[in-house]
Amino acid sequence: MSGPYFTSGMFPRDFLAPTIASIRDAQLSNGEIPWSPGNYADPWDHVEAAMGLSIGGEWDAAERAYRWLAEQQLSDGSWWASYRNGVPDNRERRETNFVAYVATGVWHHYLISQNREFLAELWPVVDSAMGFVVSRQSEHGDIDWAVDEDGTPRSDALITGCSSIYKSLECAHNIAVTLGEERPGFLEARGALGDALRTRPERFDRTWESKSRYSMDWFYPVLTGVITGAAARERLASRWTEFVEDGMGCRCVVEEPWVTVAESCELVMALLAAGDHARAVELYSWLHQWRSDDGDYWTGYQFAEDLLWPDERPTWTAGAVLLAADALTQHTAAAHLFTRVELLDSATEAPARRVK
Repeated sequence: MSGPYFTSGMFPRDFLAPTIASIRDAQLSNGEIPWSPGNYADPWDHVEAAMGLSIGGEWDAAERAYRWLAEQQLSDGSWWASYRNGVPDNRERRETNFVAYVATGVWHHYLISQNREFLAELWPVVDSAMGFVVSRQSEHGDIDWAVDEDGTPRSDALITGCSSIYKSLECAHNIAVTLGEERPGFLEARGALGDALRTRPERFDRTWESKSRYSMDWFYPVLTGVITGAAARERLASRWTEFVEDGMGCRCVVEEPWVTVAESCELVMALLAAGDHARAVELYSWLHQWRSDDGDYWTGYQFAEDLLWPDERPTWTAGAVLLAADALTQHTAAAHLFTRVELLDSATEAPARRVK
């Protein structure tokens, strides 16, 4: 599908209808959205897919997805790393960025649906989840990436994970303000986390090899508003030729000849956040060659071997495709979620205040 199809400002509903349906059809009756039929679900990718449902107008299905999370939430506000049909599939750890992402998803759905009753219903889930995440923040501002089954911290931090949490803290703050709840700790934690991401590189990858080889470490600070303006444009330009394959997409890992659709869609939104609309449109136009005949998308393409790999078409990849399409066409009221930093001052503020 050519790029101009996506530049008219009109959401390509007919083209993306099968993509939306692929998420809806994979969703279980209990609300859980596995990676693919018969596969497991994890809290982060479950939310990514649910956001695709919201964009596609499948609001009931999206709300079932968040209610499923509410039912699975542990007493400390967290979730296990993965589930199969409501049963924990991986109890080895609980990841903080997985836990925090519910705030992003719930706020996203509210922006689209304006369903205040839903927002109020999910507030205790968000509040408890963010309480768990903030409690794992160090005095230096970074947040432990995970805890073991018994709650022991893994005692290291990830740039990508902490960047995702940074956006979730913004969303959690906006939910609290909208509902008239006082949670100053969300902004305090966000401020400290942002400072760590921008000025304390030694706090990340302390106990393992640097993950700078992953493209997400490169563009996630831009995608989530940690780095904005000219600095964001400079960051994206600095490694563009390392990660982006012309006519294909964005590599997942710098040394592997493998472009992935989800990372490419997130880079599209990072480009929009940095003010590079033309390049965002071009990058997005490359991705539809990796679309299946059923309308969902393959995870990625191994171009050295001319192979679609792995043999999967995940629901969360479909969700990322829909998020990027929304950001490009401004189809819903949540279209700017990943392209602007917006912090509400009061529940009556409209639109939200832009913060650099």
